[in-house]
Amino acid sequence: MTPAVDMMEKAGIPFTLHEYDHDTKVRAYGQEAARKLGIGPDRIFKTLVVSTDNKGLAVGVVPVSGQLDLKGLAKALGKKKTAMAEKKQMERSTGYLAGGISPLGQKKQLPTIIDVSALAYDTIFVSAGRRGLQICLSPRDLARLTQAIFYGISKF
Repeated sequence: MTPAVDMMEKAGIPFTLHEYDHDTKVRAYGQEAARKLGIGPDRIFKTLVVSTDNKGLAVGVVPVSGQLDLKGLAKALGKKKTAMAEKKQMERSTGYLAGGISPLGQKKQLPTIIDVSALAYDTIFVSAGRRGLQICLSPRDLARLTQAIFYGISKF
C-alpha cells in the first residue's frame, strides 16, 4: 500500500480508503476526487507544500473548494512569507508524486497546518499517497498524527 495507509494501520486509528480511476489528463486532482467519489469539495482536502522564508518546507491542508491563503499560512507558521514549493522539491521531501501528496506518511514530517474548516466535519478526505486513492479520517486524528494545528488558511 502507501506510507500514509501504513501509518494509519500502525497507529490503529479508524479510517476508510476510497479508490477511483484517475484520468491522467486531469490536473485538478482534488476536484476530480470530489466528482468521482460523489463527495462535496468542501470535505475533500488537498495537501499543498510551501517553502518558507528560511528556505524550509511546510504543508497546508485546505479544502479543494478553496485556495491556500499564503499570508495566513505564513502567519500560522510564524514566518514572514510562504510560496508554493517547486514540484521536484516537494516530491523529494515528501516521497510522493504531485497530485498524490498526503499529509500522512511523508519521508520527513513537515510542519503542517490544517484549515479550521475541517473541524466542521466528523471525517474529511485527504490523499492516501497516490492519485486515485483518498483516505477518510477524523480531522482531529489527522492533526494528532501529523502534529498539526488548525488555523484559517484558505480563501473561498
